[in-house]
Amino acid sequence: MVEQQVANLSFAQICRSGQCFRMREYRKGVFEVIAGNRRLEVSQDGEWCRFDCEQEEFDNFWRDYFDLDTDYSQYLERINPRDIYLVQAAEVGWGIRILHQDLWEMIVTFLISQQNNITRIRRCVENICEKYGQRCEDENGIVYYGFPEPQALAELDENALMECNLGYRSKYVVRTAKMIASGEFDLEAVKHMSYSKAKPCLMTLFGVGEKVADCICLFSLHQLQSFPVDTHIRQALDAHYKRGFPNRRYRGIQGVMQQYILLRAGKIIVLYTVM
Repeated sequence: MVEQQVANLSFAQICRSGQCFRMREYRKGVFEVIAGNRRLEVSQDGEWCRFDCEQEEFDNFWRDYFDLDTDYSQYLERINPRDIYLVQAAEVGWGIRILHQDLWEMIVTFLISQQNNITRIRRCVENICEKYGQRCEDENGIVYYGFPEPQALAELDENALMECNLGYRSKYVVRTAKMIASGEFDLEAVKHMSYSKAKPCLMTLFGVGEKVADCICLFSLHQLQSFPVDTHIRQALDAHYKRGFPNRRYRGIQGVMQQYILLRAGKIIVLYTVM
C-alpha cells in the first residue's frame, strides 16, 4: 500500500469524467482501475490517497498514469475570475487530472464511444477484453482481463465484434487493428509527434474524425492543448462563449478546461456524441 498526499485529485471525479472507461467504484469509496494488464484499487480521505500496490509499481507506472507530479493548482489559478461559468465549472471538477493512458487502448475505446454513452461504452470494452484479452489474476485472487493487443483483433472478420455489442463500430476497430498489426500505422511514431502532426495522422485511421482524434491526443498523448468538441461542449460554447473559447488565455491547457466544462455541464453520462 502506498499513501500519498495529493492536492486537486478526486478519484470520483476522474471516474465520472469520461476519459477512462476501465475505472469504476468497486466498493463504496474504493475505485478499481484497469490499465492494460494492470489492476489497481484506489481510495482517498481528503488529500490523502491510497494506492493498493507496491512502491516500485507506483513509481514506475501509476504515478505517471495519474499525472501526480503535476501541480494542477497552476491551471486553476489561470482561470479568469470574471468568467463565472468557468469558475463554477472548476469548482465542480477541481479534482480531475488528465490521465496518461495507452495510445492503442484510447484509439479503440474512443472509436467505440461514438454515438454512445458511458455505461454502454464500458460494457463494450469489458466484452472485448473478456473475449480477446489476457486473463489475469491479482495477488488477492481477483480475476480480470487485460486489454487485447492489436494482433488479437486484426485476425477477426470486420463484423466479429458485433458479438461484443459494438454494432457498426466493429469494422472501425477491426480495420484499425489490421493497420496497426501490419505496421501500416506506427503507434510509436505517433507518440513522439506534436499535436499538429498527431491529430491529422490519427484521422487517417478508419472511423477517426476530428473529435475522436482530439480525445486521443488529450487522454493518451497528454497534449493538453487539445479541446474535443462534442454536442454538449458545443452547447456550452454557444451559451457562454459566443465569441469563441478564450484559447489564447488558456494556451496549452485548453483540454483541462474542457474537462471542467464537461463535468459542469452535467452531461457526462451521455458523453461524446459525434457532431
